[in-house]
Amino acid sequence: MHLNPYGEYAALLAASLANDWPADRAGVFARTRDFGMTLRWPAAPDDHARTRGVIDDWLEVVDAPSPAERARRLNAQMAAVAAYPRLTDHDDEGWHLHYRDEDRTMSDALAAVISVGTALHLATRGMHRLARCAADPCTRVVVDVTRNGRQRFCSTRCANRAAVRRHRARSA
Repeated sequence: MHLNPYGEYAALLAASLANDWPADRAGVFARTRDFGMTLRWPAAPDDHARTRGVIDDWLEVVDAPSPAERARRLNAQMAAVAAYPRLTDHDDEGWHLHYRDEDRTMSDALAAVISVGTALHLATRGMHRLARCAADPCTRVVVDVTRNGRQRFCSTRCANRAAVRRHRARSA
């Protein structure tokens, strides 16, 4: 048995969707593939809109003002969408755990994967490892997966821009 794509991969998927929202359901589906998900979901006419709602709810967790509030919001999301853990072996992935019911819609499955994955990421890495980019005016989401737990910027470009601003402020 191996570990499944819950944890940092689910949080990174959510950040990717939040930072660069796909234009349609096919784009969301392709993004799930990019992050290692292999399940196929039957198409529903409201998949795109409902998945946008999942990401908007997840952004409430990102923007929580404290670790306790972040935990409260995430616990509420998991209570609404997650199921008891179960072993599964699909798509030649090997045995792994799912925290959702089988045969769910794309948005329901992603709500479970993203909420449980984010909880696992924060519980194992630290509650501070989910934030908005520290480079003003950027508002992209940062999922900190660094070894030292100090990632503050969404990209090298934003980090460099912030460093230049700090340098110019000291020189002035």
